[in-house]
Amino acid sequence: MRRFLAIFIILFLSGNLIAQEYEYSYGFFTNSMMKENYFFSSVKSSGGSVIKAIKGKLPVAGSRFHTPGNALELQYMNSASGSWQAAVYHKEIRGMDHFRDASALSIWIYDASAESSVTAMPEVQLMRRDSSLTTAVPITANKGEWQQITIPFSKFGISNAGEAFQTIAVIFSSKGTDTGKLRTFYIDDIEFTSTDKALKLIAKPELQDASGYAMHVDISWKKVSAPAVKLIKIYRSEDGRNFNAVGVQYPFISRFADYAGETGKKYWYCISYLDADYNESEKSNVLEASTRPMTDEELLTMVQQASFRYYWEGSEASSGMAREDIPGRHNMIASGASGFGIMALIAGTERGFISRDESVKRFEQITDFLSKAETFHGVYPHFIDGPSGKVEPFFGNQDNGADLVETSFLMQGLLAARQYFDRNNSQEKEIRDRITSIWEKAEWDWFRHYPNSKFLYWHWSPDQAWVINHNLIGWNETMVTYLLAIASPTHAVPASMYYSGWANQDSTGQKYRSAWGQTTDGSMYSNGKTYFGIKLDVGVSNGGPLFFTHYSYMGYDPHFITDKYTNYFTNNQNIARINYKYCVENPKKFKGYGPDGWGLTASDGPFDYSADEPVMGQDHGKLAPTGAISSFPYTPVESMQALKSYYFNYGSFLWGEYGFRDAFDLTNNWCSDLYMGLNQAPMTVMIENYRTGLIWNLFMKNPEIKEGLKKLEKESK
Repeated sequence: MRRFLAIFIILFLSGNLIAQEYEYSYGFFTNSMMKENYFFSSVKSSGGSVIKAIKGKLPVAGSRFHTPGNALELQYMNSASGSWQAAVYHKEIRGMDHFRDASALSIWIYDASAESSVTAMPEVQLMRRDSSLTTAVPITANKGEWQQITIPFSKFGISNAGEAFQTIAVIFSSKGTDTGKLRTFYIDDIEFTSTDKALKLIAKPELQDASGYAMHVDISWKKVSAPAVKLIKIYRSEDGRNFNAVGVQYPFISRFADYAGETGKKYWYCISYLDADYNESEKSNVLEASTRPMTDEELLTMVQQASFRYYWEGSEASSGMAREDIPGRHNMIASGASGFGIMALIAGTERGFISRDESVKRFEQITDFLSKAETFHGVYPHFIDGPSGKVEPFFGNQDNGADLVETSFLMQGLLAARQYFDRNNSQEKEIRDRITSIWEKAEWDWFRHYPNSKFLYWHWSPDQAWVINHNLIGWNETMVTYLLAIASPTHAVPASMYYSGWANQDSTGQKYRSAWGQTTDGSMYSNGKTYFGIKLDVGVSNGGPLFFTHYSYMGYDPHFITDKYTNYFTNNQNIARINYKYCVENPKKFKGYGPDGWGLTASDGPFDYSADEPVMGQDHGKLAPTGAISSFPYTPVESMQALKSYYFNYGSFLWGEYGFRDAFDLTNNWCSDLYMGLNQAPMTVMIENYRTGLIWNLFMKNPEIKEGLKKLEKESK
């Protein structure tokens, strides 16, 4: 009995260790994605005191930093009756919600003033969510060297880490002391830290590959397993002897994209480890690579491969499936993004990014996981915990059950994979059989909510039933849900539901469309109006965000979807062209819009996630690369213009380890830190559909899909 209990305890603890979420440092500044000024800051001054600012924000210093590649500049002059204040805000990033225990605020500071003066040093406070401030703490620093300032929470009047994690900004300030003298400080690596001694660095890093592209070099290294490693520090040399630090990387990402910015040049690289106190390990071996001119076809492959890596290298460990975003939660799987990622893995296999054997092994892992994961009437939740396979109610306790739309995106990928793995061996047969079982268990008809319902419903909760009560009405990203429900071999809905639900024209559908579109254009599902000289058959307003033309059509080939109102390749193409022409016209005069800057869609934003559209009220000034690039089948010339501009003009901040970052806003000098699972894969997949039609051809081979479209065709006559 004791032996059994001991084994149980060991297994229980091991499971808990496996399931523990990755803990980030609760930070305020490490690096700015953009030059000039730091978006997540603000400054103000009064009474004759002045502080250097660029458009009301702190300047970014690229030539002096503690960790590469930049720091913040704090330059000010006090007056007898004045004061100044500078705030550096904590960035709220979706999924970065588990933090390392901490007991103090850590700031690295460099005094570059002409002469030192303790009375001129700033004070530091923390700002709470209600904008109240903690006790102010004076700081001092040695002149001419980087120094870590560590302030225990108790000095701010904060009792514990939980309370500290509710603060939203670090405030630097000074009042009329040591007047009339210019003071310059640089501040970097502002974060909460523990006063406990850091784990000792004992491992030496090992670089494994360096590959040059048009303007950047990808370097990769042996996966880091040492818990003492806080960051990877990257060094570059232009002569093979003198190395300069150019960046840092999270330890869970085993590569770095160094955008050197010059074609036809050789570079050398090495890396080191940093611990929690920024002590540095021995440097790695050195590898070299050269940037080179690239053709348009090579650029397309480069973008496909980089986005593919999100799903190959960045996958959740237990399932092999896609995370919601990176950085973000490590254990949380996004069902819909995983479906898109499955199609990206297929494209990557066919392109030779991985071998077929490697792909088979990954799909064995994915399908085995899905066969055992929690479902509700055969339908998967939006988010799943990888280690346990259970629902993860990330969007709130009402979203703790089935998500029919996310399952549709997942199923679209699985059905493409069922056709791809067609070889007569036990491994590929098992993949096909598992996918068929998953497909046949999904009870699409049960999501009618009640008998003879006109609509399918998006969500169902095991303890709150239909509490969200969201019926599916187009035009939006959910056509695939109706098409799959009609095509189901075991739980099909009548094809008539396409018109009663998706293309509903009664008061329910009209009110729904008018409410989100803020117009009656397209409220009857059909539109028929002309925008920028382009007639739009179907679509609310002038078509909506571009992801409407991507998500349902990564597997389904829109060339072969025609209803009473339009052919959906033509309709999608017109929506993309309208989006393009709106951005060229740029009625709100946002910076960066034009023939090589377009593609309004759903993405991360400087203030919040939003689905941007080519209308004044829903255009917020941000561009998401996936918008234009995933539209390649519809607008190949315009999409290539955008791809080249995003890489060659903005790659220094926009290009990274998994390709293009999610979005950027030049008007506000902001770029997202994120790569998003829903936005990376469409670039890989839709470029492939443009180049070879691979995913379209595979998916459309499914006999059930063919039969479902025949049913729709009969209903449309």
